Amino acid sequence: MKIKRLDNLFLGANDLEQARSFYTQTLGLGIKFDFSHNGLLAFKIGDDEPAIILKNLGKYPKTQPTIWFEVDSVWKAYEVLKSKKVTFLSEPFKISTGWAVEFLDPSSNKLGLTDYLAD
Repeated sequence: MKIKRLDNLFLGANDLEQARSFYTQTLGLGIKFDFSHNGLLAFKIGDDEPAIILKNLGKYPKTQPTIWFEVDSVWKAYEVLKSKKVTFLSEPFKISTGWAVEFLDPSSNKLGLTDYLAD
């Protein structure tokens, strides 16, 4: 298993419109995608692919700061890390771009893996 790159950073937001104003007007970030109707709003960080994705806490109340890494195959990485006694929060799950899975590091920081193997 090889981590290819940082994929995205997830943070919670109490109010997506207030957050939109802060991230665009105060920090000067551009919007990468706006799925606020589904509780998600993403911001570009320069020309980098990774984004800051805000999750509406009203819709996703258990959101905590999370870092996702891209791998070639979530299912293969899942099996490798399970053999190393990593405890996952769920089995891999389907997302619009492929697969993802999340787990905690020894300090309870939430991490995730994703791939771009959408069928």
